[in-house]
Amino acid sequence: MSAETVADTLAAVNAGLNFTSAVLLVTGFRFIRRGRIREHRRCMLGAVTAGATFLVLYVTRFSLTGTHEFAGPEAVRPVYLAILFSHMILAIAVVPLVIRLLVLARRERFREHRRLARWTFPIWLYTSVTGLVVYLMLYHLYG
Repeated sequence: MSAETVADTLAAVNAGLNFTSAVLLVTGFRFIRRGRIREHRRCMLGAVTAGATFLVLYVTRFSLTGTHEFAGPEAVRPVYLAILFSHMILAIAVVPLVIRLLVLARRERFREHRRLARWTFPIWLYTSVTGLVVYLMLYHLYG
């Protein structure tokens, strides 16, 4: 199996992990709104696991083949780049926020956890969804 084939497979797996993370985030949000703390915790830990797995597989894919060129029309390129760059910046920014949320929850500092989660949740959800959009634009819409 070629490095390109492995990388394309990893890209698809990573898209699935982004989708999984988004679903778990929304589901976990709904659970906490209903006071179902145990289910919320499970969803959030699942989203963290999906995100961490994504990161390991992304680095693996990148080390195999580097970046994937955008093959779409030149008129769409600025839209793609805006999505990609906002995704990348916010994906980097969300990592310490998520780690802090985990620490606060572990220490049962739920008031601080809740305040930080109000900012972290939309950023994390945005990065999960835009990761999937970037994949679709690279591999399916214009690939």
